Amino acid sequence: MRFELITIFQEFFAGPLEHGIVRRAREAGLITVHVQDLRAFTKDRHRTVDDRPFGGGEGMVMKPEPLFLAVEALLGRGVGDATEAGVRESNTAIVLLSAAGKRFTQETARRYAGLERIIFICGRYEGVDERVAEYLATEEISVGDFVLSGGELAAMLVVDAVTRLLPGALGNEASSQNESFRAGGSWQAGAQHIASLPNGSRSGDGHVPLDYPHYTRPAEFRGWAVPEVLIGGNHAEVAKWRAAAALEKTRRNRPDLLLRG
Repeated sequence: MRFELITIFQEFFAGPLEHGIVRRAREAGLITVHVQDLRAFTKDRHRTVDDRPFGGGEGMVMKPEPLFLAVEALLGRGVGDATEAGVRESNTAIVLLSAAGKRFTQETARRYAGLERIIFICGRYEGVDERVAEYLATEEISVGDFVLSGGELAAMLVVDAVTRLLPGALGNEASSQNESFRAGGSWQAGAQHIASLPNGSRSGDGHVPLDYPHYTRPAEFRGWAVPEVLIGGNHAEVAKWRAAAALEKTRRNRPDLLLRG
């Protein structure tokens, strides 16, 4: 998998790329990461990447030309114009990070993990010229219902979420199968127990979206004890408990997920 990040703040990525799973995946050759300076594709002596918005308004807007040129340089080909659209590659995504984009989910991460290449456009200022979203990016993605100062942090969240889904990235492959927002998991062996619970509703796809609670030693800490069922060694009962606990945690923290059809 190749990640390419177009930004005006290259130094931002120095820290996040050098830690944890992303660093190990780079060292193992599972991913390559290239950080591209957007200002290299400007044509004036001030290396200008933004301008005032047409129609007036606050803030500055990122110009389309440097972004188109940067993406085309990375692709090694043109992306077309209003008279002739360029060819889209099915194994490549060009992702614009934007608060106005579609919400990034675990399902999006799984889909991205099947690609060969993702180019991230990290916006700044008041926003990015809409022609970038319409005619350059293949997708416009938001990491949540809030506004960040720029797309760099959002891009790293996506890079991390996708990297950990790649075969070999995690020390234990089951780790990505038994967690929140997974399509299924070994804990689902107890999922049928949910039907007997009061108000035992689940998400529309039949799965409880959030992970079950986790405990480790000591078995008692400041008077708070680990649930007895987790210590007893009965795997069938543990599976039932985890299914019920996952449902309860989802209902408590993210009830909206249970209403999705």
